Amino acid sequence: MNIKHLMNILPPQDGAAKITALAWSPNNVKLAVSTAERVILLFDENGERRDKFSTKPADAKYGKKSYLVKAIAFSPDSTKIAIGQTDNIIYVYKIGEDWGEKKVICNKFVQSSQVTCLTWPFEGPIIFGLLEGKVRAANIKTNKSQTLYQTESYVVSLTPNLRGTAFLAGHADGAVVRYYVADDQYAEPQGKIISHPVPPYAMAWTNNNIIIAGCDKRIVMYTKNGKINQQFDYSRDLTECEFSTAVTSPSGQALVIGSYDRLRIFDYNTSRGMWDEKATREFEGFYTITALAWKRDGSRLVCGTLCGAVELFDSVLRRSVWKNKWEMTYVGPSQVLVKPIAGSGPFGSRGVILRSQYGFEIHDVRIMGKDRYLVARTNETLLLGDLHRNLLSEVHWAVEPGTEKFYFNNENVCMIFNAGELSLVEYGNNDLLGSVSVRLNERRQRGIDDNKKMAYLLDLKTICLVDLTYGLTMGQVTHDSRIDWLELNETGSQLLFRDKRQRLMLISWVPGSDVVVAQSREQLCVWYNIDTPERVTTFQIKGEVVDVERADGRTEVIVQDGVQELSYALDEGLIEFGTAVDDGEFLRAMNYLETLPLTAEAEMMWRTLARLTLEGRHIYIAERCFAALGDVSKVRYLQGINQIRQEYQETRGEDGIQEYEVQARLAILDKQFKTAESIYLDYNNLEKAMKMYQDLHKWDEAVQLAEVKGHPEVESLRRAHTQWLLDTHQEEKAGQLKEEEGDYLAAINILATSVDELREDPELITRIATALLKAELYEQGGELYEKVGQTQKALDSYRKGHCFSRAVELARYAFPTDVIQMEEEWGDQLVANKQADAAISHYVEAGRNVKALDAAIIARQWKKAIQIIEVIDDDEALQPHLMKLAQHFTSLNDLIRAEKFYIKGGMYNEAITMYNQAGEWERAHQLASKYMGADKVTVMYVKQAQVLESQGKFKEAEKLYISVHEPDLAITMYKKQRQFDQMMRLVKEYHTDLVQSTHLHLAGQLEQESNYHDAEKHYIAADDWKAAVNMYRGVDMWEDAYRVAKQEGGANAGKQVAFLWARTLRGDAAVKLLNKFGLLEQCIDYACESMQFEFAFELARIAMKNKVPDIHYKCAMALEDDGKYGEAESEFIQAVKPKEAVLMYVHAQDWESAQRVAEAHDPDSVGDVLVGQAKVAFSDRDYPRAEALLLRAQRPELAVKFYRDSNQWTEALRVCKEYLPHKLSALQDEYDRTVLSRGSQDANSLMNQGRQWEESGEYARAVTPNMTNDVMLLEKAWSKAGELAVKFLPNEKANDVSRLLGPRLLEIKRYLAAAQLFLAGDLIKEAIDAFIKGQEWSKAKKVARELEPRYESYVDSAYKDFLKNEGKAEALADVDLTGALDMYVEAGQWTRALETAASHGPQLLHKYLAKNATNLIKASGKTERLRRDGQAVEALGLYKQYGAPAFSQNYNIYRRVALDLMSMHELCSGQAYRTWADLRDLLLSLVDNLRQHEDIEGVMNEFELLLLQAHYLAARSAYMATPQLEKLVAKVSVSLLRHTDIIPADKAFYEAGMACKEVGWKNMAFVFLNRFLDLCEAIEEGSLDSLDHTDFIDTDIPYEIPLPLTLTIPESLREEAKEWVLAVSMDQQVEQVLPVDERMTYEASLVDASNTTYPPCVISGYPVIRNRLDLKRGQAANKEDWNKLIMATKMSSSHECQDVLKFITAWCGGLPSMGYNFQ
Repeated sequence: MNIKHLMNILPPQDGAAKITALAWSPNNVKLAVSTAERVILLFDENGERRDKFSTKPADAKYGKKSYLVKAIAFSPDSTKIAIGQTDNIIYVYKIGEDWGEKKVICNKFVQSSQVTCLTWPFEGPIIFGLLEGKVRAANIKTNKSQTLYQTESYVVSLTPNLRGTAFLAGHADGAVVRYYVADDQYAEPQGKIISHPVPPYAMAWTNNNIIIAGCDKRIVMYTKNGKINQQFDYSRDLTECEFSTAVTSPSGQALVIGSYDRLRIFDYNTSRGMWDEKATREFEGFYTITALAWKRDGSRLVCGTLCGAVELFDSVLRRSVWKNKWEMTYVGPSQVLVKPIAGSGPFGSRGVILRSQYGFEIHDVRIMGKDRYLVARTNETLLLGDLHRNLLSEVHWAVEPGTEKFYFNNENVCMIFNAGELSLVEYGNNDLLGSVSVRLNERRQRGIDDNKKMAYLLDLKTICLVDLTYGLTMGQVTHDSRIDWLELNETGSQLLFRDKRQRLMLISWVPGSDVVVAQSREQLCVWYNIDTPERVTTFQIKGEVVDVERADGRTEVIVQDGVQELSYALDEGLIEFGTAVDDGEFLRAMNYLETLPLTAEAEMMWRTLARLTLEGRHIYIAERCFAALGDVSKVRYLQGINQIRQEYQETRGEDGIQEYEVQARLAILDKQFKTAESIYLDYNNLEKAMKMYQDLHKWDEAVQLAEVKGHPEVESLRRAHTQWLLDTHQEEKAGQLKEEEGDYLAAINILATSVDELREDPELITRIATALLKAELYEQGGELYEKVGQTQKALDSYRKGHCFSRAVELARYAFPTDVIQMEEEWGDQLVANKQADAAISHYVEAGRNVKALDAAIIARQWKKAIQIIEVIDDDEALQPHLMKLAQHFTSLNDLIRAEKFYIKGGMYNEAITMYNQAGEWERAHQLASKYMGADKVTVMYVKQAQVLESQGKFKEAEKLYISVHEPDLAITMYKKQRQFDQMMRLVKEYHTDLVQSTHLHLAGQLEQESNYHDAEKHYIAADDWKAAVNMYRGVDMWEDAYRVAKQEGGANAGKQVAFLWARTLRGDAAVKLLNKFGLLEQCIDYACESMQFEFAFELARIAMKNKVPDIHYKCAMALEDDGKYGEAESEFIQAVKPKEAVLMYVHAQDWESAQRVAEAHDPDSVGDVLVGQAKVAFSDRDYPRAEALLLRAQRPELAVKFYRDSNQWTEALRVCKEYLPHKLSALQDEYDRTVLSRGSQDANSLMNQGRQWEESGEYARAVTPNMTNDVMLLEKAWSKAGELAVKFLPNEKANDVSRLLGPRLLEIKRYLAAAQLFLAGDLIKEAIDAFIKGQEWSKAKKVARELEPRYESYVDSAYKDFLKNEGKAEALADVDLTGALDMYVEAGQWTRALETAASHGPQLLHKYLAKNATNLIKASGKTERLRRDGQAVEALGLYKQYGAPAFSQNYNIYRRVALDLMSMHELCSGQAYRTWADLRDLLLSLVDNLRQHEDIEGVMNEFELLLLQAHYLAARSAYMATPQLEKLVAKVSVSLLRHTDIIPADKAFYEAGMACKEVGWKNMAFVFLNRFLDLCEAIEEGSLDSLDHTDFIDTDIPYEIPLPLTLTIPESLREEAKEWVLAVSMDQQVEQVLPVDERMTYEASLVDASNTTYPPCVISGYPVIRNRLDLKRGQAANKEDWNKLIMATKMSSSHECQDVLKFITAWCGGLPSMGYNFQ
């Protein structure tokens, strides 16, 4: 992975301005940057800043700088941003999907400590870490947060896994914890997995490793289980600093770690399972990398630095283009960004991210299926995607590329056909939807021309087999676990499948055979005969089986072992024989066996081949096989068959295998005699069938066949049978045979061959028959009658003896009309004999379907009964039978069929009852709703539910109540049964508003029943845990009360309950309890705070005696606050704090008590009491008493201090002299200083003292400066002091006095005295300054001239400054003209300045005029726009008054005045004409002046254009005052649109639109006002890119215009325009088009489609096309507009319109020769 620096999207700052967090949105559209100023900047994917918003503090009172943003994260849908802050809060802002949407705080989560890190996984809530070590989750739906786990160590980092189902949390102690927040099929164990040696500030989680880096300059790669897998150590690199942040690519195969000025890049080597370090990128000036973020599609990496820079990098391996339509950007080995080239994609330009979730390298990416579907490969998987819907799938795929075919006919499923297997992959699903194996004539079989089979999954555990040729289901295979793979063999006769347990890694058919190869770990298993799975051949192998190859007579299994490829050969002989047999190629199998010696294995093969060929009727090969086995009899028999077959072939030219004789003989060979009999009979060859049995000596079967078929020679056959028995000496069996046949005569003949005369005696036969009937041997009698031809008697005998088989047989040829009757009687007899199943067919033959149905039901032949019902149309007869059928299928739980019969029989209630009893309430309810009324349904179900309720089947009863919309009954049921959980479930579902009250009701009920724990649950569920605590308190269950309070209310609530608990115990028990919880001291303090001192004393005296004085003290303080001073005194004394008691009385000014307590308990405080009294006395001005008290307290210094502070210096000096004489001198000095500084309150005494010092010769002390507030006295004193100093002190000392007293005289404004003092001290400069300050200018000049001439200029300069400062410009003008003018300017007296300058020439005048105008029009900010506009009018007035010369230095002023006026919407009125006229006249004057000079600056055209616009604006203002000219107002406003490069565009379009609206030009008004609204939006956005210029194509209205910085039109007018546009847009008669003229061009455009330019009309601004009036200086006018103006001017006598015409005369050099007179 290489990264390429693209651009800087946020420049660095000079100092530290840390980028605290970065985040890309999951949809790859937005980048969020958190700056040091707590502002979130939003950039698009190209690095362009599109939006921003400021964060806010948790509490505004702490200010906007009271916190920092620590982390930000986007929501999975990219519409929200979570922001973690250090002021203990997380805000979630809704920013929307589009740019510029309003930012709204939708969630906030207040925490107990600072938020240190935050992440928002794709699945689950917001995860964040706190300073106190907690890791918590915030749910934005419930707006609640919860603690996931808690530690004692600061959370330094969080990182999610690539699937977004889990996160890692790093703590300051080096612990790393893994935690899952969503279901994950690849989940690893949770909990602490790593103990890193340093805090894991830089952490990343890939598919294979956990990467951690930190301050030890090491990068460690851990396995998923927390074991060190790899590490990079840079601790010895002196240029490396600590690692600050890390980020992994979305595919998890690249890693970037940031440090100081450096990014380290690592790639994951999938073949080695290790990380490789790539080139390190160094960036000088980045400083510490503070944040990294990788775009979700992997194409961009962004980093933030310590100095506030944000850098954007490109992270792409390579790019390719597919068919010039799609760009493939490989951002990693396992991730590709597929992006449509502009205009070719189905959904814009964002593309899709193709990523292998297993981390495999992607190659061969293709776009297929009409450019809609994506197909890509890895070495082990196949990736498919629907580009239109952005649905991607990845399935395991071990098929060689190029062998499969893809079908995209279904938009939901991709079909992949490979080697007879059809796999289905649902887009967006990573599992095979189903595996379908199809075999279509892939291996030909003998005798089968069309072999098409398919196997597929009906569900995850059931395989269905289908014959595609006939469309029949061949069967189903059910397995006990999920099936993930299946495959038919090439003939479709055998099926392999594998379940999810996957004990075999690979299963495959050997090509061209039915041999199976599979791998089980290190064993290769081969089944040469899959019919005997227990016989398996195994090989030990190394590696993985990758393919089975069969070519050139060899079959090899290819095994890949690392880079080495091995092959294992299979037994080709076994494969060949098995394949030949399976394919039915028996000749190939026989030829193969011919080559083998006759071993035991070969003999087994010969027997197998003989059996198969015999079954397959390959008689020649079978003959050879039996010959090889030495079975001579079978060989000869087969030779006979072959001979018949050959003769048939020679005679008919067809294969004789189908000859019936051959088929019959083969059946005989297989001992299938009945089959052979059927074959003979099918070909009407009864004789051969009988002969077959005779040849096999099966005479019984031969006779039976002859009898059944009515063979005429049956008797002969019997005789032959009898004769054969006699010949074989089986006389007894022969006689029995005859006896069984009822042929007693024959039996007699056999047994007694001497009575031959009986055979021909009819009478004897009759007697015998009669005897048989009397003996109820009806069958034998009937047979005898039948033999003698008496068929009626025979039939009667059969019917009497119930021998209906013989009777029916006889009736068929003797009495055909009686057959139906016989069948019915036969059925009745069978039913009577309990053989109802046998009777069914006879009833059917007799046409008695109802009886047949009854018999089928009796015999429980339900399928037959169903078939019979279909042919019976008598509903009434069916009724009882339908009930029985329904009841039967109900007993079998086949409710669908049972319902069918109930409904058919009209038994709706029974059907509903059936479903109810089966618990199928929904179906029962459907039937009831369909066949019963709503009321009946409800009543029935309620009753049924009550029955179920009584039976304890509450779930079933609930379903019934709910199905009839009676949830309240279900709630009541559960309440009766005290199943409150079920009850509350229903209340939450159906009565959400009653949940809390129901919980409280149940809690109260349970509390009354003493079921406190259950009551607690309901109180807590109702958010009323305090009620649970009170409940437990009321029953003295304090432990539970404490538990609930602590769990639900927190530590403080728990402490309160513990305190209350302790109060109930008292004494030692309370102490033990509080010690158990560690709350003893806290509870003592709480008792004191709550004024429960008695309990506090009790606890402290038992366990914490050291706290007793503290409690006394707190009690005393409380008593003092309550005014109970006596009791408080006692407590203070017991608290060993008597001084506090003294102070208490002092504060209360109870001096007697204070004195008493102090003397008794704290003698040291007695003095303090006296001092306190003294202070009060001083404040009461009782000075003697105060002095006495202080002297008693031996504190005379305080008395001196109090006297001094109250300015009673005399008393202070007295006391000091009497009691503190050693301090008298210092106090006297202080007195001297203080009195001087405080003014003249003691001035007389000072003067007196000064005189005394003067008299005593202490001149220095006499002149010592003091202070008084009496100015006169000060002047007198200081003057006297100066005089003394000059007279009597040395020069140096005298000068010092002058320097000291002179400034003080100046301070009291005694300038003359100060100057004289300075002169006396020879201080000339100071004396001159004193005269100047006193404005004694003549004296100052005189002193300077006479004593120090060098100060004359100094005095003159000061005099000028004085005049300036005093504003005496007239006097200053005589001295300094420029200074006087500047003084006027500085004072804002521009009029005086201009008047003065005008009197001294035009050059000076226009210099100051330009300054005045410049000062008026300079920009002062948006908030001063109105004032500035007014100043522009004022500037215009100045130039109107003094003229506008063509000075180049004034051009910018003229421009600015014109532009400012043209930006004023307030001037769009008739009252503003004078302003526009002045501007127009000013510009005309300027243009005339410019015409007289050479246009050196090239400004002539510019000012002529401004003149034209000013004229139009003035004309429009004049027209507005004249109602007849409202259309000219509209025309001028429309014409001004061509000058929107000068006039603000929003103002111009608004005024044009409103003017058009006033005259009814709705189309143009709609277009212009619509444009105005678009411009307003563009101004607010700061860009014209979104404007649509379609309406103004082929017009002279410019597109490229300067965008105004602010909106010119007020909001109220904008809203009015918007409402009108919206209203008109609904009017179908108004079209958004501009009108055209005969040029087929917009009517106001000066340029037509052929680029011909027309002059503008000086009246209206419209192009002059026809009826043109030419003016003298080249201008023109539309005759129609000209006439309209002339007429309106005459009719209205408008002075404004007259002035317009006068101006046109001056501007255009005269009017057309059309007379007019306004007088």
